[in-house]
Amino acid sequence: MLRTSFAQLLPAQRNAALRVASASVLRESRPGRAFMSTTPPPLPKSPIQEKPVASSSQLTTVDAVSTVPMVRAGDVRGDWVLFHPVYTPEEMKAVEILHKEAKTIPEKLAYGFVRLARYGFDVVSGYKHKEIPPGKDMTVAELRKEGYILDERGWLNRILFLETIAGVPGMVAATLRHLTSLRLMRRDSGWIHTCLEEAENERMHLMTFMTLRDSSIWFRALILGAQGVFYNLFFMAYVVSPRTCHRFVAYLEEEAILTYTRCIEDLEAGRIPEWSDRPVPEIAIDYWRLPADAKMLDVIYAVRSDETTHRFVNHSFANLDPKTDVNPFALREPDMYTKGKQIAFDRTEAENYVRESHTIMKQKTEEMKV
Repeated sequence: MLRTSFAQLLPAQRNAALRVASASVLRESRPGRAFMSTTPPPLPKSPIQEKPVASSSQLTTVDAVSTVPMVRAGDVRGDWVLFHPVYTPEEMKAVEILHKEAKTIPEKLAYGFVRLARYGFDVVSGYKHKEIPPGKDMTVAELRKEGYILDERGWLNRILFLETIAGVPGMVAATLRHLTSLRLMRRDSGWIHTCLEEAENERMHLMTFMTLRDSSIWFRALILGAQGVFYNLFFMAYVVSPRTCHRFVAYLEEEAILTYTRCIEDLEAGRIPEWSDRPVPEIAIDYWRLPADAKMLDVIYAVRSDETTHRFVNHSFANLDPKTDVNPFALREPDMYTKGKQIAFDRTEAENYVRESHTIMKQKTEEMKV
């Protein structure tokens, strides 16, 4: 399951498996995974119009771009989005609700801010999800009226707001690490790519759910204000303590997994009837390689699996030294059975994982020579 090839580590280095090493990018095809195509397929030539009409122009068509570039129908030739996992049905259901206990002062601060943000977010989005009394026979309409469950609009408000904010940390981290790499004139050791992948993955969640409804000007204004405040605060915090910021994001993902798990429970119990037979957005089918007859339940399962990946990666990053350690996930990525049932790699596990990845890489190289 290889993603990136690292150069041979120097044996004289202390903690060699996790110390900064030269890296070269290698993308290999693998079943069930999506990769970025380095050579985009040629676009079909079209006659140039002297006065193109905006409504019919290929440049202004809403669905002009797909995440699955094709030369002709059914002929997939790569992916213009960054690396992202594509899950089997079994992997999607391997996710467990886990929590890392906050022990140090930075961890307690990070978790405290997440709980505070969660409370504010619940108020803004109208999220309650009270426990339904056992044996109480109520219709969906009655459950919604009593505040036990959210309706479709309530879920979309919550998800859309969540995903507009969730795409910020990865971009901030990637930006600052990119600038550090330029300023110090040294390699980043794989962190930038993973942070960018996380940011784009969250944005693709937004691209999926925004097709289900139009947002009001007030909702957009709220997002604008929240994004502006959060971006700058997270930027300054990451300058001070990258590890605390990654821990903060991991705790945030724990909450996201909890929310999506409750959404799945409501869907499976028939409490969101509007989504029972609703067509899945085409962008979701393309992005996660879902079957043509996929349901909204499949989309929510895929999104929850993505959040589980972010939980695992950020908790693992918070266990490493961001100044000296390489990204253990730059070469390959653990499967969902690992990410779904384990909260993170500690530093020793990450070191062993990097060493194991190098062994696999060496075997692959030898096989290619034969």
